[in-house]
Amino acid sequence: MRLTSVLVCVWVVTAGAALAAPDTSLRPVARADNTAEPATASLRNMRPVARPALLEAALVRQLTRQFETGADPGFQRALESQTTLMSRAFAAVSPQATGWSLRPILRPDSMIQKAMAQRRERAKGAVCGDPGLQGEFVGFVPGRIAACGIEEAVKIRAVSGIALSQQALMDCTTAAAFKKWVDQGVKPAIGNAGGGLSQIRVAAHYACRTRNNQPGAKISEHGKGRAIDISGFRLRDGTEITLLQDWNRRGTGTMLRQMHQRACGIFGTVLGPDSDRFHKDHFHFDTARHRGGAFCR
Repeated sequence: MRLTSVLVCVWVVTAGAALAAPDTSLRPVARADNTAEPATASLRNMRPVARPALLEAALVRQLTRQFETGADPGFQRALESQTTLMSRAFAAVSPQATGWSLRPILRPDSMIQKAMAQRRERAKGAVCGDPGLQGEFVGFVPGRIAACGIEEAVKIRAVSGIALSQQALMDCTTAAAFKKWVDQGVKPAIGNAGGGLSQIRVAAHYACRTRNNQPGAKISEHGKGRAIDISGFRLRDGTEITLLQDWNRRGTGTMLRQMHQRACGIFGTVLGPDSDRFHKDHFHFDTARHRGGAFCR
């Protein structure tokens, strides 16, 4: 009897909650079906109706002929194949297609010819297979002693459009690292200051000598065409930035320290004014590889 009373109470509470519940459900209301078809039939009717294949093909062919007849010569040259032409024709009437082609507008012939001429001019002076490295191929450079010399030397006069104060002799590995440092270290550090970078001051490049010109020392990487020393920079407005004068100055000193930091890893050895008394006025960069990774000081 007690169990029956409990069940009756539960039924009364449940029925009362149902009566007190709001008339509208939190779930989205299903769309009204004006037909007497089941729900599955309604969903089936909501699918888009496919166009007859023959009618669609005829429409595309008709529009293709219209495009071929009315197209100007420049547009016709841009069409690479019959398939491209048919696709563009269909895109003109398809509601899902964009109104304009995603392909860029053809450049005028004069612009193309000018760009090609500039490319040819740059290619004439390109070395190491990189138009960003302008100079000349030198080839084998013998050293006055056996430990010196360069197998395949190049003489660089400009890097990424920036002139060097003097042409620098080195191998292609060092030239490529030098260009990477100019692009990722020098240009971002200087930015638009003084109108931007105009020239890089080269203090030293290839020279058959010992390290720091010290008697009895090992042959320097300079003697192998694997090193370059940079003493400063000139900006477009004529401003001169030198390591000797600006390393500890506010502003320009920050630029130089950023360049020094970003060179580490691009080159195997990076030395600056804080390294020792031999480098107070220049950066020394070389592409020697050390067992413990890049040596930066």
